Amino acid sequence: MGRTATAIARCLMLAPLLLLAGPELHAAPPAEAVVAASAPIETSVTIYRSAGDGLDTRTLASRLDGYALISETREVDLPAGPAVVRFAGVAAGMLAESVVISGLPGGVREKNLDAQLLSPRHLYAGWFGRPVTLRRTGADGTVHSEPAVVRSAPDGAAIVETAHGFEALTCGPFNDQLVYPGVPDGLFATPTLSIATDAPAPVHVRLRLAYLAWDYDWRADYVLKLAPDLRHGVLNAWVTLASADVTSFPATAAAVVAGHPEFSEARDEADDADAETLTYQCFPRATQALPTPPMVAPPAPVMMEMAMAAPPPMLMKTMNRGAVAQVENLGDLKLYRLPLPTTVAARAQKQVALFAPRNVSLALVHTIALDGLEGDQPAQLMVRTRNRADQGLGLALPAGRVRVLVDHAGSRGPATLVVGAGTVEDRAVNDRVDIALSATPPVQVRQRATHRDKTGRTVTVTVSNANPFAVQFEGTFKQTPAASIRTPSAPLVLQDGHRVWAVRVPAQGRVTLRYRVDDNG
Repeated sequence: MGRTATAIARCLMLAPLLLLAGPELHAAPPAEAVVAASAPIETSVTIYRSAGDGLDTRTLASRLDGYALISETREVDLPAGPAVVRFAGVAAGMLAESVVISGLPGGVREKNLDAQLLSPRHLYAGWFGRPVTLRRTGADGTVHSEPAVVRSAPDGAAIVETAHGFEALTCGPFNDQLVYPGVPDGLFATPTLSIATDAPAPVHVRLRLAYLAWDYDWRADYVLKLAPDLRHGVLNAWVTLASADVTSFPATAAAVVAGHPEFSEARDEADDADAETLTYQCFPRATQALPTPPMVAPPAPVMMEMAMAAPPPMLMKTMNRGAVAQVENLGDLKLYRLPLPTTVAARAQKQVALFAPRNVSLALVHTIALDGLEGDQPAQLMVRTRNRADQGLGLALPAGRVRVLVDHAGSRGPATLVVGAGTVEDRAVNDRVDIALSATPPVQVRQRATHRDKTGRTVTVTVSNANPFAVQFEGTFKQTPAASIRTPSAPLVLQDGHRVWAVRVPAQGRVTLRYRVDDNG
């Protein structure tokens, strides 16, 4: 019993000490400090084109299907302990899961993309149920201001509550404006990446931030001017960079990648609720806040007084022609690096020379696919060259569009006219380069079956040339198995694994090919 009494006495003596220590033992963890990283010191933007034909400059408006790898170097002062580092001015189309950061002493605990940007819609929605100032301008120019509270969402009518009751804005003879006292929490003037980290001690660090972002694209454009002999020409090539993102990257190291790496992540369609503009419907007020002045013209939509710049318009900028891209190998792909720092501007396009103008040797070929051809059809004109140094090229060519020009001595003097437009696929060094243009009615092709039996048919092909000069013609068999074509009356060469009838058609003349197709071949 004596030992028990002694233990109880000791507990009673320690109780005040435990009560004093209790608040410290159960204190809430310290709040995380929020620090801002510096603006980017260095940036690089490498753009990967979308699938298919790539960038369509005619429809560049608010969305692109390519993507970019963006790298930034920034500095930040980290406090000791947990902290949130904010990187303002990242791309709005950032894929937050792709972010890689190097240089943090405590690593990364959490990543958040704060992309709800300051806009009329978001500003109005953020002040729901909160006080604002209602400013009304009468027909005589007098301005009346009074406190109000936002009572509706940013769709339909804009409803506010004043001392007079609930009212719909801009539904009477007044020009209504809302003046906000500040910016709600969670809205940012620029897209911002937040990183949670934990540093063992205060430190100044330089960080490297890299991530993927949508809404970028690029395309190659070629201009070929034919010489009078139609066997030579001058080829110019340009790279068009495009961004539909709201963030600009000034003085950045830019590059583009040719080829189509596998990248199949899908995006949701844009949400109309994120539109920057506000459109209100109107209905009569339940109460009248001010005396009714004389009738005036319908007022403008509700205006939001706020500190933000309107989205920049789509721009077209052209770089110095001497600043040509430099090609590098990237596995099976090709990387074209711009040699000078450039600005990848928000919602804008820019062009840079892919290579300096080159004098190339070429040939004009009239061609048509003979597979399934019945009756008469015009041949298609094609410009052909070889991607070799001895013919003026000898460098990797990315896929793109080609415009063909020729000098024309018209009645009003000489002029340079467009005679065709086509496309070119990705072509490596030493590849054949074919640029298919338009159909040429002076060169007509007639194909008909002259005899049929149980095993096949006999076919006659006639090519007529109405031009006052000879032309080169190629009839291709890309769908017909080579083994099915029997006893041709003229030699057929093998080209890219397909049989081809290559022949020169004299001026205002014709040539004929007869062959048999074995249906069981």
